[in-house]
Amino acid sequence: MEPSDPGPSDATTAASGAAKATFSFGCYRLLQKVGEGGMGEVWLAEQTRPVHRQVALKIIKAGMDTAQVVARFEAERQALALMDHPAIATVFDGGATPEGRPYFVMEYVKGEPITPYCDRCRLQTHERLELFILVCEGVQHAHQKGIIHRDLKPSNVLVTLQDGKPVPKIIDFGVAKASTQRLTERTLFTELGVVIGTPEYMSPEQADLTGLDIDTRTDVYALGVLLYELLTGSLPFDRKMLREKGLDVIRRTIREVEPPRPSTRIAQMGPASTETAKNRRTEPARLASQLKGDLDWITMKALEKDRTRRYDTVLGLASDVRRHLRNEPVTAGPPSTVYRTKKFVSRHRTGVAALGIVVLSLLVTVVLTIISLVRVTDAERQARREADRATAVTSFLQEMLGSADPSQEGRNVKVVDVLDRASTRVDSSLGKEPLTEAAVRHTIANTYIALGQYPAATPQLERAYQIRRRELGEADSTTLQTATDLVGAYVYMGELARGEELGRETVRLAVQHLGPAHDRTLEASSNLAVVLTRQGKRAEGVALERQTLAAARARYGDMHETVLTLSNNLALNLTAMGEYDQAEQLYRETLANRIKVLGPDDPVTLNTEHNLAMLLYRRGQSAQAESLHRSVLEAKLRVLGPQHPQTLDSMNGLGMALLKEGKAGEAREVFERLLEISPSVYPATSASPFKFELHYARCLQALGEDAGAEQAFLQAYQGLQRTLGSDHSETIRAAGDLADLYESRGEGAKAAPYRTAAAGASGAR
Repeated sequence: MEPSDPGPSDATTAASGAAKATFSFGCYRLLQKVGEGGMGEVWLAEQTRPVHRQVALKIIKAGMDTAQVVARFEAERQALALMDHPAIATVFDGGATPEGRPYFVMEYVKGEPITPYCDRCRLQTHERLELFILVCEGVQHAHQKGIIHRDLKPSNVLVTLQDGKPVPKIIDFGVAKASTQRLTERTLFTELGVVIGTPEYMSPEQADLTGLDIDTRTDVYALGVLLYELLTGSLPFDRKMLREKGLDVIRRTIREVEPPRPSTRIAQMGPASTETAKNRRTEPARLASQLKGDLDWITMKALEKDRTRRYDTVLGLASDVRRHLRNEPVTAGPPSTVYRTKKFVSRHRTGVAALGIVVLSLLVTVVLTIISLVRVTDAERQARREADRATAVTSFLQEMLGSADPSQEGRNVKVVDVLDRASTRVDSSLGKEPLTEAAVRHTIANTYIALGQYPAATPQLERAYQIRRRELGEADSTTLQTATDLVGAYVYMGELARGEELGRETVRLAVQHLGPAHDRTLEASSNLAVVLTRQGKRAEGVALERQTLAAARARYGDMHETVLTLSNNLALNLTAMGEYDQAEQLYRETLANRIKVLGPDDPVTLNTEHNLAMLLYRRGQSAQAESLHRSVLEAKLRVLGPQHPQTLDSMNGLGMALLKEGKAGEAREVFERLLEISPSVYPATSASPFKFELHYARCLQALGEDAGAEQAFLQAYQGLQRTLGSDHSETIRAAGDLADLYESRGEGAKAAPYRTAAAGASGAR
């Protein structure tokens, strides 16, 4: 327990000189003094009945039992008794010692002040913010109970570990003020001219020393100081300077001087910033960059001199911190279109590299087109035409970005909304410039794909491919790139026959015109291998993958994304073929390299991690698979959102692992949610929803719900038969499951056709 303004009594005073001396009264045995303030002491005590536990016992010091001190002591006890929140120390009991000294008993918090704890553990900025939000929730609870703390500072916010997780505990309500009720029947008043609180954390209204006009925004200010310290490692105003200048200078500084923004403070620290950044596991320049913008605005809004410009509530402060962590616009930020659009793009960074990619891709396309066309005889005329095209593209992009303004009519604009509007305007805006139209459509399609919107992406790619094939020829590198991306879209749409036909033609043209080791050839070969394995032509697909991976490694080395993609896909097929040791080694190598190159939260990194979890499931390591699936799903929900195919894949994997562990009830909830979402994510041609239905059927069967299981098995089998064909392994498994179900019920006649279908298809393969 951190020292504050606590206390024992006459009898404890005699014992206080010895570090381990003990004294007992009632059911409490005082073990060791752990804190002392002006009016009291805090002791570590042992409670012997009705439960045996360690507690903190706070007692007024001998000779300090004036009416005012007793009244404030009782007020603190009553304030704590009113509250019930995990971030506030709990009061268990209260009374008086045999000598008549008031005491109360509370939870013993074996913790560390929040700022030293964060530095010792080298918590990153986002981890500090998450802990700060918990502190805010505790203070907000106190405010809801009508209690203003008035002395929030690191030593009054201790961090303790519960189940291995840091939990803040707010202590010392010794100078708390009731805003809506009386805390004690005794007279309690604040003397004019008496400092209430700690100067470094004191609000401007506290610095007036009247204490007559304090409300919850005083605690908002103190939390702003705490946030400043958590972010920068220093206070808004230098502690030594404040203490040396005297009370009048302290008051004037707090009320009149504006502190530097957190990012500015880091920049002003000089060499000291290195240690500050190190405690946050980063570099000084990167730390200043992290603080610039949202965190500067949030902190300075909490520290406003005029409290009407501060956050109205602690909840408002915490909500803005949450918005920052979710990459949403914060209320403290300037409401400019540029800022809100920037946050909108950042919030969807997987697909949205979105509008940024649009700008970059289109401008690069225009430049490359200019370079190629300038070579014709009438170079000057062509250059003018391309300049006009660039102007048209710029105008089109400006309109797109303008439509993305989230502040328009109070609308919460989504990336998909912007892309939908842009795609409908391409014909009218760029129809007279076919190559520019193709570039725009291809970029829009890639952004749709990054967001998991394959039905919307496919027609855009088809149109771009038609234009480029007509204007540039089928063997042009740009045309082949569009064709390769279109093959990938066909895979996700479940149109595997079209994907195979286009994939084979694209690989043939790329090898013939660009060579077997060209970027386009390698990408096209990789996509074709995926199509082949999805169709069940696994041997041919794996052979093509091995060949392509060897060529890619020779060209790029081990860390290139093309190599990592091929490694991931090869491991996927090795898993399906039962070569688990090779697959696991390849997955772990790929995962480690993707984390190095892309980071742990990149969607493709998460995809490899998901695949590794599925391998663990197949190896019978279902507990490890469940744990990894939960971790990946949490990250995908944060990065991709709930309605993305990759997120649904992880939900499915989690459900399968739960079912394998015998947790059919939990698995059922996962699959029901999955089946609820999937129709809005996948097209009718996709097999994925029927694969989910198949797992759901097995779940119902495990729960003994045979009627529901039968219906689900039938739907899954029919859907897989329609989308994948009768001889696909998934369809065969569904037929076998139906046969097993009917045979378990003694219904051999019903089982026979499905057993035949499973055996016949299996034999044909």
